[in-house]
Amino acid sequence: MLPGVGGDMAGHRVYGMRFGSVHPLYVRKVERKGRSAEEVDAVIRWQTGYDQAALEARIGDGTDFRAFFDGAPAPNPARLLVTGKICGIRVEEIEDPLMREIRILDKLVDELARGRPMEKVLRRPSPDAPA
Repeated sequence: MLPGVGGDMAGHRVYGMRFGSVHPLYVRKVERKGRSAEEVDAVIRWQTGYDQAALEARIGDGTDFRAFFDGAPAPNPARLLVTGKICGIRVEEIEDPLMREIRILDKLVDELARGRPMEKVLRRPSPDAPA
C-alpha cells in the first residue's frame, strides 16, 4: 500500500515532525526558484486560516504537523481543489485527512517553486478571466 493512500496512518513519522523544522525547507525550495518566504507564508495562511502572528508562533513553538493542522483555525474549503501528484501519489486519492493536508501543502509549495502564478496556486479566478 502506498504511504498515505488508504490504511491507518496514525503512526506516520511525518506527523511528529516539528512544523518549524520543515518551514525553512519550504522557504529554501522556493527561494532557489526566485520566489519568497512571504509567498510560502501566504500559501500556508490560505490553506489553514492562521494569521501571520499565529503562523510565526507555530513555527517557533515546536508544534508538530499533527497539532499544526489540527489547530488550523479556518481550513480553506478551496484547498480540496488541489489535485495532482506529489511524491508519486495523487493528492486527491489520499484518504488519511492529516496526510492529505500535508501533501496539499507540499503540492502548493511545489507549484510556487515551479513558477505558477499565485492566483492559480491559491485556486483563485484570474483577474483577466471573463466573469
